[in-house]
Parts: sequence; C-alpha cells; structure tokens
Amino acid sequence: MISCLPFQVLYMRNLNQLFLFFLQSVEWGTVALAEAERRLLANALLDFSNERFVLLSESCIPIYNFPIVYKYLINSDYSFVESYDDPSRYGRGRYSRNMLPNIKLYQWRKGSQWFELSRELAVNIVADTKYYTLFKKYCKPSCYPDEHYIQTFLNMFYGSLNANRSVTWVDWSMGGPHPATLGAANITEGFIQALRNNGTVCPYNSEKTSVCYLFARKFAPSALEPLLNLTSKVMGFKNF
Repeated sequence: MISCLPFQVLYMRNLNQLFLFFLQSVEWGTVALAEAERRLLANALLDFSNERFVLLSESCIPIYNFPIVYKYLINSDYSFVESYDDPSRYGRGRYSRNMLPNIKLYQWRKGSQWFELSRELAVNIVADTKYYTLFKKYCKPSCYPDEHYIQTFLNMFYGSLNANRSVTWVDWSMGGPHPATLGAANITEGFIQALRNNGTVCPYNSEKTSVCYLFARKFAPSALEPLLNLTSKVMGFKNF
C-alpha cells in the first residue's frame, strides 16, 4: 500500500519552536522511510544554528512544555536513539548476509524510528553513503530500514555518543506490530501526569532521572480537543 506520511523534525536554536514538514510518498517497510529521514535532517542542517533534531510523527504529542524539552535536550551529552540487539526473527532475522563484510550480524541493531540527534550525529548520518547504500540494496520489505539503518550505523561508529533510549513513549501493551492508539476518552490530567511519572528511571548525563520521556504517541485526531483543554493547566502554556 502506498501512503503519504507527514514527518516532523522539531529542531531548536533558542526558545522558539520550529517545525519542518516534509511530505513524501512512501511504502511502509521500504527504504523510502529512511530516505525521508535523511532528507529531513539534511534540510534542517542547512540552518547552522540548529543543534538538536527530533523526529516525531503526526500522532505524537509533547508531555512537557517547550522550555523543559529544550533544556533537557540542549543540555544532554548524548543523543537519544533506541538501539538494541534483538535475536528474534524480527531483529537478527532481518539481517542479510549480503551486507558482509561491511556490516556483520553482531553489529546489527533494531530500535524505534522516532529519534533525537545531536548535530554531530545528524551530519554523519546524512554524509554516509557506504552503509546507507547497503541498506538500500539489501534491506528490502519485511526488513524495515527505518528500524535498523540509523540504529546499526550509530552502534557501529558512534555508540558512545548515544544514550541508547527513546524520548518518545508508546503503549505496546496490546501487542501486534503497532502501538495502541489513544483517543479523546484517554485524555485526562491524570493520564498526562501518569506519562510523566510512570515509575521509569533512566540515565541522563551519567546520572539517574525519572524524566525519561518528552513526547508520547500514538494519538488519534479525536484527542486534539481534550489535549488543547489541558494546555493551560497541565502544560503551563499560560505563562507565555
């Protein structure tokens, strides 16, 4: 199935929130998704004052206001890209031996498509042609390059610069290939607070923090109105 997916790169230079929208016809599971990510980064990099880059979908929401998100990311020593070794057929099973000798099985990684990158890592990903070409040639449908290319590339060369976790929360409790979709009935002040205080503890600049997620997905259009009703009370937008 061919679909048009709007990708949003949120990139920051001061306390202004800037969005770059990029629309490309893609087929789910193909390298076109990874290509769209690289093009988004390339366009965002044209502004030399931008230092951090976040990839979100149209179904994502922030769970903190912009100053908190900005401070968290701009002060981070690491990027936030989920990258892990999955021994199942959904991880290592997608690896192609045709990628040898440049990419070996033990280097292969999987992770969420939704990432946050420093400028240094964004530049290196956009500049890469060798490894991206291998993915384009051998990571065919059912391989899902958007779940493996950046994750594997960073693991191979820049793992020390990656916190190895995502800052986007999702609910996988329902099982299946996609996370649960949340609608208007789910949106309450208590729900947003629960996302913020979900008991998770994660590393941040070599210390421990309970602030692990800055964004959340997957939200249906019906969630928009109740979310807007909470912007003043929960998000603190009345201060701007």
